[in-house]
Formats: sequence, structure tokens, C-alpha cells
Amino acid sequence: MSKKVFVCRCEDVTLADLQEAIAHGHRDIESAKRYTGFGTGWCQGKQCAVLCAQVIEAATGVVPDGPFTPRPPFHPVPLSHLARVTVDE
Repeated sequence: MSKKVFVCRCEDVTLADLQEAIAHGHRDIESAKRYTGFGTGWCQGKQCAVLCAQVIEAATGVVPDGPFTPRPPFHPVPLSHLARVTVDE
């Protein structure tokens, strides 16, 4: 097996990174996310949160509670772009 098994492709977080976080005491979703950065990429955790929770559960024997704290998009988006409204200049 490859040494680089990714648990979060958006932020290039590997299984080894997550296991290191758990070894340092980050045994809940929010703390592990803040230590490794998983769930902060373009998908905002839609692709990696469940997998990371499963890894934490397998390592600790405890099911992590709930989802992590969502964050707004990195780049501000005008509301008119989301609503598809044309703004006259």
C-alpha cells in the first residue's frame, strides 16, 4: 500500500496526518479538523468528514459527536451572484 493514503483530497491530509493528530490527543472531529485542516477545502467536508470520523472511531473506540463547525467561503461572493440577479452599474 502507498504511504500516502489521503483522507482529505482537497487539503492533502493523509491518514498518517490524522493518526498523528489522534496520537496528540485530538480525539474529536472539531479538534482533529483544526489540527490537520481536513474539511476546510472546496468540498467543506462533504467528501472527507465521514471517513475521518470513522478513522477517529476506529482509533479511539468512541463515535465522534456531530459535524464540525462550518465556515463561510474563503472568497466573499456577492449575494446577486447567488441569486442570479443582474446589478445595473
